Amino acid sequence: MIYVSLPSTLRRRLSFYLAMEEYLARERNDGDDLFFAWQVEPTVIFGRNQVIENEVNLDYCQRHGIQFYRRKSGGGCVYADRSNVMMSYITRSDEVIKTFTRYMNMVTTMLRDLGLEATSTENNDVLIGGRKVSGNAFYHIPGHSIVHGTMLFDTDMQHMLSAITPPQTKLDKHGVESVRQRITLLREHTDLSIDAFCTYTRSRLCNRELLLTSLDVEAIESLEREYLEPSFIYGTKST
Repeated sequence: MIYVSLPSTLRRRLSFYLAMEEYLARERNDGDDLFFAWQVEPTVIFGRNQVIENEVNLDYCQRHGIQFYRRKSGGGCVYADRSNVMMSYITRSDEVIKTFTRYMNMVTTMLRDLGLEATSTENNDVLIGGRKVSGNAFYHIPGHSIVHGTMLFDTDMQHMLSAITPPQTKLDKHGVESVRQRITLLREHTDLSIDAFCTYTRSRLCNRELLLTSLDVEAIESLEREYLEPSFIYGTKST
């Protein structure tokens, strides 16, 4: 698998990385599978079919400078920050189940090789010791598939619990009184730093690198504009 790198270390909004996934799938995914990991400033990301007011605490986000974006994949609402690793996998495939299974196996095997008790669920979560450490979602365009997900490393739990407003029925389904009771942080299970974990992930999953050019970045930035449109973010524009 090929690791995709950017030509600079400039910090980008989450919307840029969503556009980067789509660009790679549409323009650069002509052979081997592609993968990259990324981090963002405090941000909430929610699924294409979700109603923002039902999932995101907009008042809290605005008061604390937390950004929020809609993605084109399904799934639930998640929080990300610089202490959370986001991962993107792009492959030439129209087979949803096969693609998701391959990706989930890669992630759980990678964690098991660190000596962790990692398993996956039918809901596309990765668990350590029965508690969620990663959530994942799928996005398909003709001939190509994208899987992206979180890896909770040392995430700001106060922001996570306050910026997202999951329905009580979802909490009841898991038989717990709070989100914190059903998730875990990777730092609680490994001595690796977040940078060392990112290095491990790259070396464990990839054997080559694709360095994007400034022209690639310009194309991604152009594609990103769609993700920044208020009509797309707030759901008044069809996805």
